[in-house]
Amino acid sequence: MKDEFQIQMNEYLPLRDVVFNTLRQAILKGELRPGERLMEIQLAQRLGVSRTPVREAIRKLELEGLVLMVPRKGAEVAEITVKDLEDVLEVRAALEELAAKIACDHITDEQLQELKRAAGDFKKVLDTDDLTSCVQADMRFHEIIYNATDNARLLQILNNLREQMYRYRMEYLKDKSMHKTLVEEHDAIRRALKKRDKEKAAQAICVHIENQKQSIIDSLVER
Repeated sequence: MKDEFQIQMNEYLPLRDVVFNTLRQAILKGELRPGERLMEIQLAQRLGVSRTPVREAIRKLELEGLVLMVPRKGAEVAEITVKDLEDVLEVRAALEELAAKIACDHITDEQLQELKRAAGDFKKVLDTDDLTSCVQADMRFHEIIYNATDNARLLQILNNLREQMYRYRMEYLKDKSMHKTLVEEHDAIRRALKKRDKEKAAQAICVHIENQKQSIIDSLVER
């Protein structure tokens, strides 16, 4: 367990939810690694809480598929599998293709400028070793497109999916050989949206996500 892993207090949430959110983020960010055992006593001591909220949090994480209960071993962080990856990205591709097409009809000049700045920020942060900032910059780029749809229901679904995508974003952004391609793909998406070309925007999104999927699969196979 890494030293920077610590509880994220929130006075407006019950302790069990604070512990759940803390452990969830630790898994998504890779601070708790796939295959790592989750010992209730150790986690409770680390977080300065009793075992009860830790136990409740682990149960909720199991329901989300982030934790597995292994016979005679207990709880451990779920591995990233090719099947899970394909399932999540299949849904993401369909939803983001739809979002890109809708955004072509609704995106404003201000949002296009915001998207251009986000693309530039993403390119800059790739030159650092701050993986978390890279993930945040990538998410920001895509969130501008989501917001441009002006569709509250679609936005809600995509935001829920975003949490499940966090682990995978971390994986493909670790591959520095893909960084130049990612920048080019963001530019292709942005240009298509600026032209309000629905087919090109949808195609650019699909290529973007397919390349990410292949990159992560290659990484998983190498392990």
